[in-house]
Amino acid sequence: MHTQMLCKGTAAAVAARRMRNILGPLLGRDGWTQRTHEVKFVNTSSGETVKIGEVSYQIKTPQNPELVPVMHSSLPQTVAQHLRWIMQKDLLGQDVFLIGPPGPLRRSIAMQYLELTKREVEYVSLSRDTTETDLKQRREIRSGTAFYIDQVDFCVCAVRAATEGRILVLEGLEKAERNVLPVLNNLLENREMQLEDGRFLMSSQRYDQLLQEHTKVEMDAWQIVRVSEDFRVIALGLPVPKYKGNPLDPPLRSRFQARDIYYLPFKDQLELLYAAGPNIAPERVSQLLSMATTLCSQESSTLGLPDFPVDNLPSVLQVLNVLPMLASKQMVQRLYPYHSMLGKEGLTAVEGVLSRFELLDDHGQPAPSAVASVIPTTDFQADVTLRIADKEVTFQVPAGTNEPRPPNSSPAFISTPSQAQLLAEMMTSHMVKDMCLIGAKGCGKSVIAREFAEILGYSMEPLMLYQDMTGRDLLQQRYTLPNGDTAWRPSPLVTAAQEGKLLLLDGIHRVNLGTLAVLSRLLHDRELSLYDGTRLLRWDRYQTLKEQLELTDQELQERSIFPIHPSFRILALAEPPVVGVHGGAGGNQQWLGPELLTMFMFHSVSPLARAEEARLIQGLTPNAPTEAVEQLLHLAHSLRSANDPTAKSLASSLSTRQLLRVCRRLSQYPEESVEYAVNKACLSRFLPSLARASLQKSLSDCSIQKSPEPAGSRANLGCAVEDGVLTIGSVSAPIFSAGEKMKVPDVLFYDNEQHMMVMEDMLKDFLLGEHLLLVGNQGVGKNKVVDRFLHLLNRPREYLQLHRDTTVQTLTMQTSVRDGIIVYDDSPLVKAAKLGHILVIDEADKAPTNVTCILKALVESGEMILADGRRIVSDPREVQARPNVIPMHPDFRMLVLANRPGFPFLGNDFFGSLGDIFSCHAVDNPKPQAELAMLRQYGPQVPEATLQKLVAAFGELRSMADQGTITYPYSTREVVNIVKHLQKFPEEGLANVVRNVFDFDSYNKDTRDVLIEALHKHGIPIGAKPTSVSLAKELPLPEVTMSGHWTINQGGNARRKLLCPTETRQIDVKGPAYLRVQGYPCDRQESRALSFSEEKAHWQLPMNEVNIICDVATKDDSLYVATCNPVSLFSMKERGDTVHCMELYDVFPRTISGVWQPFITIAPLGSPLDGQVVLHEEQSNTVLHLDLGSGAVRRLVLSPDAEPPVTKASNWWSSSSKEQQASYKMCREFAHKNWLLFFKEDGNQLEVLDVLEGQVHSISLPINLKDVYLVAEDRWLLTETLWLWFDRKFLLTKPMHMGAEDSGVCQLHTISEDAVSAGHGATSGEACVPDMVSSDQLPNENLSAALGQRIVSPNRLVADGGSYAQLVVGFPDLMSPNEVYSFKRPVHLSDVKSGEGAGSLFLRGGGGGAGPRTSPAKRSNCIGLLSANQVVRALPPTRVPLKEIFPKDVTPPMTAAYLEVTDLNSKKLKYVPVPRSTSASPYTNWLSKVSDCDVVIAALGSGNVVTVDMGGCVRLWETGLDNLQRSLLEWRNMIGSEDGRPIQITVQRDSGLDVSGPKHGKIDAKNAPHVGGNQWAGGTGGRDTAGLGGKGGPYRLDAGHKVHQLSQAEKDSVPEDVRKAAREMGEKAFKDRLKEINMSEYDATSYERFSLAVRRQVQSLRIILDSLQAKGKERQWLKNQALGELDDAKIIDGLTGEKAIYKRRAELDPELGSPQQKPKRLRVLADVSGSMYRFNGLDGRLERSMEAVCMVMEALESYEHKFKYDIVGHSGDGCDIELVRADKVPKNDKERLKVLKTMHAHAQFCMSGDYTLEGAQAAVRELAREEADERFVVVLSDANLERYGIQPERFAQALTSDPGVNAFAIFIGSLGDQAERLQKTLPAGRSFVAMDTKQIPQILQQIFTSTMLSSA
Repeated sequence: MHTQMLCKGTAAAVAARRMRNILGPLLGRDGWTQRTHEVKFVNTSSGETVKIGEVSYQIKTPQNPELVPVMHSSLPQTVAQHLRWIMQKDLLGQDVFLIGPPGPLRRSIAMQYLELTKREVEYVSLSRDTTETDLKQRREIRSGTAFYIDQVDFCVCAVRAATEGRILVLEGLEKAERNVLPVLNNLLENREMQLEDGRFLMSSQRYDQLLQEHTKVEMDAWQIVRVSEDFRVIALGLPVPKYKGNPLDPPLRSRFQARDIYYLPFKDQLELLYAAGPNIAPERVSQLLSMATTLCSQESSTLGLPDFPVDNLPSVLQVLNVLPMLASKQMVQRLYPYHSMLGKEGLTAVEGVLSRFELLDDHGQPAPSAVASVIPTTDFQADVTLRIADKEVTFQVPAGTNEPRPPNSSPAFISTPSQAQLLAEMMTSHMVKDMCLIGAKGCGKSVIAREFAEILGYSMEPLMLYQDMTGRDLLQQRYTLPNGDTAWRPSPLVTAAQEGKLLLLDGIHRVNLGTLAVLSRLLHDRELSLYDGTRLLRWDRYQTLKEQLELTDQELQERSIFPIHPSFRILALAEPPVVGVHGGAGGNQQWLGPELLTMFMFHSVSPLARAEEARLIQGLTPNAPTEAVEQLLHLAHSLRSANDPTAKSLASSLSTRQLLRVCRRLSQYPEESVEYAVNKACLSRFLPSLARASLQKSLSDCSIQKSPEPAGSRANLGCAVEDGVLTIGSVSAPIFSAGEKMKVPDVLFYDNEQHMMVMEDMLKDFLLGEHLLLVGNQGVGKNKVVDRFLHLLNRPREYLQLHRDTTVQTLTMQTSVRDGIIVYDDSPLVKAAKLGHILVIDEADKAPTNVTCILKALVESGEMILADGRRIVSDPREVQARPNVIPMHPDFRMLVLANRPGFPFLGNDFFGSLGDIFSCHAVDNPKPQAELAMLRQYGPQVPEATLQKLVAAFGELRSMADQGTITYPYSTREVVNIVKHLQKFPEEGLANVVRNVFDFDSYNKDTRDVLIEALHKHGIPIGAKPTSVSLAKELPLPEVTMSGHWTINQGGNARRKLLCPTETRQIDVKGPAYLRVQGYPCDRQESRALSFSEEKAHWQLPMNEVNIICDVATKDDSLYVATCNPVSLFSMKERGDTVHCMELYDVFPRTISGVWQPFITIAPLGSPLDGQVVLHEEQSNTVLHLDLGSGAVRRLVLSPDAEPPVTKASNWWSSSSKEQQASYKMCREFAHKNWLLFFKEDGNQLEVLDVLEGQVHSISLPINLKDVYLVAEDRWLLTETLWLWFDRKFLLTKPMHMGAEDSGVCQLHTISEDAVSAGHGATSGEACVPDMVSSDQLPNENLSAALGQRIVSPNRLVADGGSYAQLVVGFPDLMSPNEVYSFKRPVHLSDVKSGEGAGSLFLRGGGGGAGPRTSPAKRSNCIGLLSANQVVRALPPTRVPLKEIFPKDVTPPMTAAYLEVTDLNSKKLKYVPVPRSTSASPYTNWLSKVSDCDVVIAALGSGNVVTVDMGGCVRLWETGLDNLQRSLLEWRNMIGSEDGRPIQITVQRDSGLDVSGPKHGKIDAKNAPHVGGNQWAGGTGGRDTAGLGGKGGPYRLDAGHKVHQLSQAEKDSVPEDVRKAAREMGEKAFKDRLKEINMSEYDATSYERFSLAVRRQVQSLRIILDSLQAKGKERQWLKNQALGELDDAKIIDGLTGEKAIYKRRAELDPELGSPQQKPKRLRVLADVSGSMYRFNGLDGRLERSMEAVCMVMEALESYEHKFKYDIVGHSGDGCDIELVRADKVPKNDKERLKVLKTMHAHAQFCMSGDYTLEGAQAAVRELAREEADERFVVVLSDANLERYGIQPERFAQALTSDPGVNAFAIFIGSLGDQAERLQKTLPAGRSFVAMDTKQIPQILQQIFTSTMLSSA
């Protein structure tokens, strides 16, 4: 046994050569004669024998020598021992199972054995797609008949091997699905198997026995087939459970003999490595091997580290042998990319091992920096020269079949240093092995791969991988020949292998490992067995085989053996694995496991450095604005480098690919803002609120400003078609001339501004050549927009609707069978690509993302392989070179539509997985104005008010959906449907029609309440009855009486004209100063939701409690309200949604204790000064001009002597008491004409201010003024107090234009008032003291109606204390005596006793009845509505005849005031109660000076009134009778006309029979209903007889048969006793439940207080949790089923008669070996410190904290399997006060109440101090240690950290200390701006300030929702 004994014989020389081949490497460097070995060949006359040790085996001559493996180089001593063991088992006739870690070693040993023993091999690689038919027999169709083929192919050689006596090698038993392999059990055990074609395989012994008794012919007739005695099975598998896979079935396992094939021993490995790298220092080799061995040890696997791929070390040494200067660490990373796949602990462990073996040598070691040149040599090789440091190194690598392109010569590839280095490193790996590039989405993997291929002259074959891909899809597909025979078509992978291409496997992270396993032999050994029996061999093995067998290529190919081209290489692309916190155990997406590590060398594509990315962008988009590019890069890199998972997910939307797209667009449209581009790219409109906040913060941190929308500039955005050019907005495009007109969509589309903006945006991207993705909620018009867009462009459309069951096959092909032949019809996708149509893909989010991801290949590389073997190619050069190619039309484009990601759609996140290859557009519901315009077109007859209400209500509901208050996002589609209904059936009420949308929610009480509240707020009277009308009671008005004359005295006689001199001067303007105008949301509530009254709407001004309302003024639909403590001005639109406030605190600093009480009046100016107001302070006579648009404040100084000496810089008034007594007044009747009049009480001068001209005209008077009324623009009524109660009136006439030269004089005429009885000249004692004189006249018809006679005359409406209204006819234009008509009051207002009224003033001392004579209020609340012919006056309750209004037994409501409406048309009087204000200023004395009741009043429009009460509540009233009637009609129409009457159903039918003659008909004694028949009286729908609904009868006769009745009030008609029983049942159940959990009713009430406050949020959260649970449990398709739906992919198998061709849906069992789904882990850290208790009275912070805890406990009840939570308190007593333990959560209300009571008691009695920081740190630390799917910490705390010396930075650090824990802080309560400052220092989206503690449950809901959705 020492020397080799070679007996002389014919085969001796061959044997010696073969032995050298086999044993050469085994003998090492020292030659092959000096060592002893156990393997011997003995050549005897009986044949060749091989001996291993003492075991020998007689070699038989193979029948098919081409099936014997060749050139499987032998390995060291250990291998010989394994071979000896296999031989022993072979001799025993036993099947063997070689078990061991992943890698090629087990297969190599098996193949060596077969080569030694010259055995033919049938190799099967099992995968999860292997079926029973693959293992036994498969049918093929030949000449129209299905034949069984004994599986000669890759997956089913069992029968073939058994009958031919071959060795069946089964690799990957753990990959096959359970219960598939048992079909082999009997074959393994007894060598027997029943075949599908009726034959029976029988063991050789039994067959031979039978053959002695029967003939061969008989045996064949019985279909018995002999199994060869040489048949053996060698199974190769991994140990499960250490590795992923299915464990062996016990019956199967028991049939095998096992052998552990572990890695080679250290010494043997070392020998092998020395041979691979002879130029490398031995100690370096030893270090590398030591490190590898350590990482494969048991200890490392307990750390969760995947095994190191030891078998790949020789490849690394081959590289180091050529390039010894490369760092070992870098080479280790190529084999074991630990940075990409391991978490923090794993990284530390690996770095530790590397440093232990001195392999951290990457510092100072040169790395290849660039590829210098590539020069092709012979035999598909190329010399590559790399630049390493300052040297150039050349080596040989495989090259492609094309001409190599010099590096960096492509215009489409901008080389950056990091990419040049990566390409150089790839060259070194390419020398020895296939590679895999790992990098994030859009970082340039595909581009680098393309550049790599072109440099080396490779043709690239892209293969897009997807999740459902099967082994067949990878290797061969079945198809039918034209004659119907079945055949196999090689996949692109196989053709690439044969033609020597570079195969690009795009997305190996998506494919199941069980499927990828079929490639392991190709990757390790370059061999492949296909389904049709074809074998592909490595080039050198093929050549050796050819030599040994002396066969030609043609002969080998006839035997189905083909070579794999020596140039063939595989380059895989993948996204980084999801890093588990504990090393490799992280979730389903941890695709990079031990098996894959053995297949490739890995290179990480790191995101580009900022400078490189800038260079790249500059190179590819040279015209992009530099500043914009800088901002974009700053933002992208700040997001990428953030530690926050939210920021990282945002960064994926700003990949290099997306940045390039943005820059391309900006270079074309430089006027667009960066902020807009970023929001568009990230689809920020649909981000969860936390992510949106994070993005906005990042934008502002990078100083990317929000671009102001130009007001009105887009309003006229339209589209026009002229001369074949379409223009949308500012973008133009040529119109396409379509060949297929019928495919151009034509849709009913009403243009609206918002959709036009979306289309303009789409057109920009369309012209840039982008494919578009439109994302939006349902019903926002995505389809309409796209169809309209294509219609305008005249582009034909192909439409593809995706759904749950869409597969890659259905996306590309539609398969059908015609005449027994499989026919592939082009799908819309292929048609569109072929013909250049636009492909519209709808509902893209409904299809699995693993299916839609194949679109990436089409968009990116312009290539796609179809199921029938054809491929779509965009490169015209490729088209000529290839058969079966569909050239992609240059006009082809994709428009993809998807719903937004997240709840409630819960589709697949199409945007997340493929968003960056499309240009994204968010389509939102149109803005209110645009939506209104659109609805008008859908419902031209629908009242405008109805449309406005709908738009407002739906707008509110949408914003609620955005905030998460409701879950369903109501869309425009629903509104349009409502409007269409109202248009068609106008008599149906809006309140009923909206139920068409909202009845979906009618069974969810919480949602229903929210909806009803929102609808009521906007005046949609859902639930109101037509009878609910509560208008004020009408009282009769006294008869009109003529009470006297007013005579204007002028002319000669004794009286002469009083001329008043006038002086004009420029005004002095001080300023402007700019003050901030702040906007607050206006929460406008419609008041007619449930009942109809005069009040239309109301809302609250955002003012503080001590402030005092001083004045209200209106201009068109704008309202202005002034307050005086502090002085502020509020402005709003009647239907606006914002209240603007300008605080003038700096202009009027409040004096101490309110001694100085300013009194403000305001005058809104008219065009062209719209939006500007003059504000007048009466005591200091300060006149300010305010511009609410810009915030500019100017002081107008009317007279130079008016400027008092200023003592302090900030005061514009003197502090002397005398000065304060004087009061100045402003007359503003003509403010809309931009002039105002000022006068001083008891003064003798009028100042007329012309605001536009900037002039003031002073008129000096000979009288002391009491009051001025501007009765016309050129006529003013002045009053002068002569003595105690007597006023004298004057009329001042002035020229229309003061500056006119001819007249600068004003004339003053006295007016004498004559009572009726006294005649002319006599003076009556009852002179009129007007409260209001109209500045215009009543229309003639109103005047006639008021006086009851037809009359045309100038007139003025006057109101005073003694009459409801007075009309002065002829005044002021006629000089003849003007008649005064009065509607007298029974008692003068000033004489009304306070006892008469039952109400009292709110917060006003006692009476308020003293009247104006004792304490005159400055504001007379009286207005005239001329068009409505009304006088409206606000009166305190004390002056209202309550007894007449309310019945005796009714207590009048508490009111702020009553509006006394005097209607001169209907001669009626009404008192409309104004509800009392919720709060009022404590300055009651001051209040009483403002107004004599608690409201101020102004006219609004023609028949409307606005009141503002002292609490700041603005109410709009409708008093005009016509308006009220119209509104009531509209309101009733909105409710609808269904009044509960029976509805009769009438069927009109044509009987086809003529009418014979009328008759009564027979009387039915039973009175049964009759329909038709011409016999009975009283039927329905017949003829001739008396009845209903027929024809020809003599008269109608109702026999009482109801045809059909629908009761409107079915819900109201439940009898009271039934309701009572239901109530009692509920109460009893409640009491039983309390008893059961031992809870008192008092405790139940206490708990209810907290529970009720958060019920809505709990409900909402639970809905989301349910939906997520449902989504998680969604069933999957199970393939290869015997029943179910036909699987398209299996149609051919169905033709051939196979059974397992169906698929069905079922819950998918988790993959074996995959980590178990762990619950999410939550800790709530509640603040129970003393300050919470102390300040609870101030802002309720402790209670709100308790509500938040209550919410967590309730929402997560019964979700313990998904959420494991605990609640810990922190206070001065410590940071870990246990409130709820994770393993003992409260189960019922009593236990939950106990937790809340504990919180309250602890806060009351604990020590002071703050442990927020320590609590947060401990929580993050503890949760990081726990096994969980995700971890959340929510810290509830007041922002009182500074007091305890805690730096905000430290707190921020505590929250972000572990990236695996999402920690959030909610600050409740804050002193000053502590919380805001603290928030700024914390990462965006991680902290919230809940100053209004009601927001806490909302914030918690937001946190849960966004984080849960991120992981959904």
